[in-house]
Amino acid sequence: METVTVSPKYQVVIPARIRESIDIHPGEKIVVFEKDGIIHLVRIEDIKNLRGKFTRISSEGMRDETERFKN
Repeated sequence: METVTVSPKYQVVIPARIRESIDIHPGEKIVVFEKDGIIHLVRIEDIKNLRGKFTRISSEGMRDETERFKN
């Protein structure tokens, strides 16, 4: 587990080990969202590059059923 510090401008640096393991480069876009008090950073990729990457991943627990039916 890596620890980062929030700067006075509310910026954080993604540790080198993590950047290298998922091949993030300067200028790439990342989506940031919060769920149940946890901040998630998700890299935006071209949809064509994602084919076959998520075959073992389940979306269970990412979105509550009650969220789908909010008015």
